[in-house]
Amino acid sequence: MKKKFKISLAYQILIGLALGITVGAIFYGNPNVETYLQPIGTMFINMIKMIVVPIIISTLIVGVAGTGDMKQLGKLGGKTLIYFEIVTTIAILVGLFAANIFKPGVGIDMSVLQKGSIDSYVQTTQEVQNNGFMDVLVSIVPSNIVDAMANANMLSIIFFSVLFGLGVAAIGERGKPVLAFFQGVADAMFFVTNLIMKFAPIGVFALIGVTVSKFGLESLIPMGKLMILVYATMAFFIVVVLGGIAKMVGVNIFSFLKLLKEELILAYSTSSSETVLPKVMEKMEKFGAPKDIVSFVVPTGYSFNLDGSTLYQALAAIFIAQMYGIELSIMDQVMLVLVLMITSKGIAGVPGVSFVVLLATLGTVGIPVEGLALIVGIDRLLDMARTVVNVVGNSLSTVVISKWEGRFGEEPKQKDEKQQFVPAEENLV
Repeated sequence: MKKKFKISLAYQILIGLALGITVGAIFYGNPNVETYLQPIGTMFINMIKMIVVPIIISTLIVGVAGTGDMKQLGKLGGKTLIYFEIVTTIAILVGLFAANIFKPGVGIDMSVLQKGSIDSYVQTTQEVQNNGFMDVLVSIVPSNIVDAMANANMLSIIFFSVLFGLGVAAIGERGKPVLAFFQGVADAMFFVTNLIMKFAPIGVFALIGVTVSKFGLESLIPMGKLMILVYATMAFFIVVVLGGIAKMVGVNIFSFLKLLKEELILAYSTSSSETVLPKVMEKMEKFGAPKDIVSFVVPTGYSFNLDGSTLYQALAAIFIAQMYGIELSIMDQVMLVLVLMITSKGIAGVPGVSFVVLLATLGTVGIPVEGLALIVGIDRLLDMARTVVNVVGNSLSTVVISKWEGRFGEEPKQKDEKQQFVPAEENLV
């Protein structure tokens, strides 16, 4: 019998990406591209957003109820936040070093650059700055969980799900039907995820086609130095920094990237971490990280462990200062690091978070925020790179925390016979 020829999802997405770039370049400036393709891309993104909240709630409740130990969860939360803070601080420092060494903003003629609109980001920044740090803490506790779910407020959803999971564990036998229900929801939603992924190549084609048709390929030339440096620095961070961390926990970073190739191609093409959240959680659990750690660490990382975004924010801040000929002293840059560390955590989950963080930060060290209007045009392409770093960083964090807890590769309490958990040492070294 003749074997059927089948193209893997990763290659299907790459084909969609290539076709999207081609169509966008051919029909550059044609408004019909956005008219016909944008709805397709939006539908795909919406389908992913539709399943994210049910997956996080169900998997977190099942994971926490399986643990049922408040002390252990507190220890897990503390270790997770410490790890996130260390890695994101390293990311900021890498961004600063890259900008200071290679000076991408020096010698750029600002008169030839097109200014984009940053009005929507300015408005969001003003709203954020009106809320102090205590307001951010208060917002973690939802007054209405249905409203938190409707607005995809990730930290509030995590808070409620952890408490609910502890409640299910506390009532013992009476909680088993509830646990079975949420396990069923999780299983059903992962099945739905696999269905939606079949649509991914079409969604990628539409999204990238619209992007390329808007800015055109020739508009990248004036900002070429910045783009090359951003991509090179992101690659350095993945291979050297995250690669070093991976080696410490017995994982080969290149094999790890190969494991996540479909998710990374999709995240890059859509410049959205949300599109791969369900599949990342599924893969990391199959890889050997326990369910409760995966379901807690990955969603929390989407708010607190944006390595690519924080690296970019530091690099972009220095780039804008260099364009305007502003010399920042060591103390100014230390202040920039401190402000970025606080600001990037305080407004997690805000749309256009990287631009909002920069708008809220630049003024504190005397850098003109108007400079952001000069890079907004290529931000989508830069966002694609930082999204990949965010996804790799969050995926790796589940392995690191699992190893730190001494629970990596442990057998789940209710193992599905079809699900094979393979230790990292056998699979990735």
